[in-house]
Amino acid sequence: MLFPWQHAPFSGEPIFRHRNSAAGRLLKPKPLAANASLASVIQLTDWWTRVSVVFLVQNKEKERLREREKAAREREARYTNGHLFTSLTVSGTTLCTACNKSITAKEALSCPTCNATIHNRCRDTLPNCAKMKQRQQKMTLMRNNVTLRSKTPGMRERPSSAIYPSDSLRQSLLGSRRGRSGLSLSKSVSTNNIAGEDSPLGLRRILSQSTDSLSFRNRAMSVESLNDDGDLYYTSVLEDLELEGQDFKADSWSMAVDSSYLQTHRKNVIKRQDVIYELIQTELHHMRTLHIMDRVFRQGMLEELQMEPSVVNTMLPCLDQLIRIHSHFLAQLLLRRNLSLHPGSSRNFTIHQLGDILVEQFSDHWADDIRKTYAEFCSRHLKAVKLYKELLARDKRFQFFIRRVSRGPLLRCHGVQECILLVTQRISKYPVLIQRILDNTTGNDEEEASSLAQALLMIRELLSSIDQQVKELEKTQRMQEIQAKLDQRTETRVRDGGLFKPAELLRRSLLHEGTLFWKTPGSRLKDIQVLLMTDILVFLQEKDQKFIFPCLDKPPVLSLQNLIVRDIANQERGMFLISDSSPPEMYEFHAANKEDKNVWMRHIQQAVSKCPSREEFPLIEPEHKAHLRRLKADLQQKDQEMLELLQERVSLFCELAEVTSGQEALHFPVTRYMFRADTPQAPRAEKLLLDATAEGNAAPGHSRMYTHTHTHTRTHTHKFLLNSGTVREASSLDAPLRLTCWFPLR
Repeated sequence: MLFPWQHAPFSGEPIFRHRNSAAGRLLKPKPLAANASLASVIQLTDWWTRVSVVFLVQNKEKERLREREKAAREREARYTNGHLFTSLTVSGTTLCTACNKSITAKEALSCPTCNATIHNRCRDTLPNCAKMKQRQQKMTLMRNNVTLRSKTPGMRERPSSAIYPSDSLRQSLLGSRRGRSGLSLSKSVSTNNIAGEDSPLGLRRILSQSTDSLSFRNRAMSVESLNDDGDLYYTSVLEDLELEGQDFKADSWSMAVDSSYLQTHRKNVIKRQDVIYELIQTELHHMRTLHIMDRVFRQGMLEELQMEPSVVNTMLPCLDQLIRIHSHFLAQLLLRRNLSLHPGSSRNFTIHQLGDILVEQFSDHWADDIRKTYAEFCSRHLKAVKLYKELLARDKRFQFFIRRVSRGPLLRCHGVQECILLVTQRISKYPVLIQRILDNTTGNDEEEASSLAQALLMIRELLSSIDQQVKELEKTQRMQEIQAKLDQRTETRVRDGGLFKPAELLRRSLLHEGTLFWKTPGSRLKDIQVLLMTDILVFLQEKDQKFIFPCLDKPPVLSLQNLIVRDIANQERGMFLISDSSPPEMYEFHAANKEDKNVWMRHIQQAVSKCPSREEFPLIEPEHKAHLRRLKADLQQKDQEMLELLQERVSLFCELAEVTSGQEALHFPVTRYMFRADTPQAPRAEKLLLDATAEGNAAPGHSRMYTHTHTHTRTHTHKFLLNSGTVREASSLDAPLRLTCWFPLR
C-alpha cells in the first residue's frame, strides 16, 4: 500500500523553482518506501510546506500585479488633459466648470490640482490643466539646466525631437500661449495637413486636442493671461491711490501740525480742527473708494473680462455721478485748506470758515444731484451685491480677476461688496461730522455758526428725502418683480361685476406687501401674498412659481373705500376687514405675530384715510384712458431718452470747443433748455428768444450760440445766459414745448 505522497507528483520533472535552492529548483524528495523512516516522512512534509508557501507567494504576486494594472487603468481613465480626476460628492448648486450647468452628486469629478469640478461626460472637453502645465514646464527647465551644466563639448546626444516634440518645436508650430488664445481652428481641419504625414504621434495628439476643445482652451488661456497682463497698470493705479492724501496720513489734526503750532491754539479750536481734519480725511478715503470701483473694478471688467456694460453698471451703479459730486466737494475742501496754510509752512493750517462750502454742497442743484444719485444707488444696493455673488459663484474668469486685483494691501479691505457698502454709508456720516463741528464752534463767530446750522438742517432734510425715495424705488422694483411673476392670463371678477386684469396694477403704487393667512369657511388658513396699493388690497396665491388670483368664496380684490379694520377678540394675531359693499363682506386674516398684525393694521388704516374717490380713481380703468396712459408713459420715456441724448450732445460740443480753442471749456452744472409752444403765445415767445439770441451774438465779446430744437411736453421757466452781460427770462407756456439747447462755440 502506498501513501498519498508516493503517487504521480514525484514521478515527473519538478514544476516549481525556488530562488534559495542551489540549482534554482525546489528539490524533489525520494519516494517513501513501505518501511520509510521518520526522517523521510519529515523531509516529505517539509517539501509540501515549501510547495504551499511558493503557491501562496505566487498567487499574492499575481493578485498584486492585477491590482496595479487595474489601478493604472483607472488612473489613465481619470487622467485627461493633464487633470487627475477623482469622484466627489457635491451639492445641487455646484456648477460644471466646462458647461456651467448644475452637477448631480453621482457624476461629479474633481481635479485637485486646479480645483476644477465637472460632469463625467465633460471630461474630454475641459482644457488642459494649467497648474500641471506649469509644473511640467518648471521640471523641463530644471532638467534642461542640469543637462546643460553636466554636458561637455565633446559629448553628443540624440535630438529629443526625433522621439517626441520638444517645447520649442511645439511653440514654433502651435505658437506661444498668448498667440494660441486667438487661434481659430475648425474641428474639420485635418491634423495631417497641419503637421504633415510624418509628424510625430505626440504632436498629432497635441494638435488634435487643440482642435477638439479650442473654445474651452481659449477661455482657459484668457484666464491664464490675466496672470501677467495688466499687473503693471493696477500697480500704478494703487500707487496713485496711495499717493492721494499724503498730507492727511496722520490720525488727527493735532498730530499732523507741528507741536509748537499746536500749543498756540485753545482746546475748543483744537477739537474743531480735529473734526474738520476728519471730514477732509474721510472724504479723501471716500474718493479713493470711488476710484477703486472705477479704475480697478469697472475698467477691468469692461476691458479685460469683456463684460457687458449693462451688467457692470448694474453691479456698480451711478459711479460717474458719484465721482463728479465728491470730486467737486473734495476740491473745495482742499482749496480751503491750502488757503488756510500758515505763512511759511506746508503742514500747519487752521480752517476758520467752512459753513459756506457745506451750504453750497447741500443746496440747489448739488442737493438735487446728491438726492437722485444716492437714492438710485442705495435702492440698487441689494441687487448689485446679489449679481456680484452670482458671478463670483459661476464665472471662473470673474473669480480669477477678483482674486488677482485683491492681492494688493490697499484692496484687501476694498472688495466689491465692501466698496458698495462704504458708498451707501457715506451720506449718513455728514450730519454727525457737521454737528460736531458746530458744537466746537465758539459763539463769537455767529456767521460761521449760522452757516453750519443751515448746512446741518439741509443735510438732514436731504437724508430724509433720500430715505423716502429709496423706499419708493424699492417698492417700484418690488412691484416690477411681482408683475413679472404674475400670470398675465389670470383675471378675476370684482364686486361691481367688472373684470380685473393684472394690467390694472401698473397704474397703482405699492404701499405695503407681505404674507398673511386667510381663514376660509372650512376653518383652514391659506397663506396669501397681500399687496396694499393706492386704493385696493390685492390677494395673490403662488402656484408653479407664478402668482395667480386665488379662487375662494370672496373676491381677491378688496376696495379701500370706507374699509373697516377691527381686532379679533381673544386672538392677538387676527384681524377683520369689513368692506363697504352691499351686502358687506368680512375677511378674516391672521399674521405671523402680534407686531406684524399691528403693522398691517396701521398701514391699512393710513391707506384708507388717503384713498382717492372712485370719480378720481376708478377701480377699473376704461380702455381709452388706459390707452392714453400708456401713450403718456411712452412719451415720458422718449422725453427722458431725448434729454440724455441732448446732454451727451452738449458735452461733445463742449469738448469740441475745448479742443479747437485750446482752452478749458465752461461746463455748466445744469444744462439749459428752451422750448416752443403750439398756442397763440408761441410767436411771441419765439420772437423773444430769437431777438435775445441775436442780441447776444451782436454784443461785443459775444459767444456764437448753437441751438437745437425738439418738441417737448413739459413747461418750465429758465434764465438763459447769452453772454457775460445779457440774461433773458422766458416764462413757461401751458402747451407742449419745443426743447432748445444751446451752448457757446469758441
